[in-house]
Amino acid sequence: MTENGRPPYPHVHQINVSDGGVPKRPVLEAVIAKTGVAGDRQRNLKFHGGPDRALCLFSQELIERLQDEGHSIEAGSSGENLTLAGLEWEKLKPGDRLQVGPEVQVEIMSYTIPCDKNAQWFRDRDYKRVSHKRNPGWSRLYAKVLREGVVRPGDEVVLEKKE
Repeated sequence: MTENGRPPYPHVHQINVSDGGVPKRPVLEAVIAKTGVAGDRQRNLKFHGGPDRALCLFSQELIERLQDEGHSIEAGSSGENLTLAGLEWEKLKPGDRLQVGPEVQVEIMSYTIPCDKNAQWFRDRDYKRVSHKRNPGWSRLYAKVLREGVVRPGDEVVLEKKE
């Protein structure tokens, strides 16, 4: 563990689910299927869910930086299923693949469009603070599940290099 109590490698910080909407609440482990996280539901399937948006990912370090700016956001509050730590978030892009724990593999498909349901976590309701168009490198990411399995907090996350 490092000084801040985190593993010294990129990892799953928190797994989050809800019965629809935000915030999503932490769970101790989850089955990740092609359709998303078991036990999780999206309220608006026009904008969320489906095979290319099965998982929503976000960075714990960015959440902490947003908190430092005075926003009340926390892990899971913006609707991400997996809060990840230790990755160079600003370098992740559609097409990148992540190995999550020993079983799960995902492919990043797109940057998420900020949702006004998240305005409550942002000072002055400025939820577009996490817009990729406005602030590249600060967006949540949507991912497709390529290989299903179980994930737990602390599981290693490896960015798989393209050949």
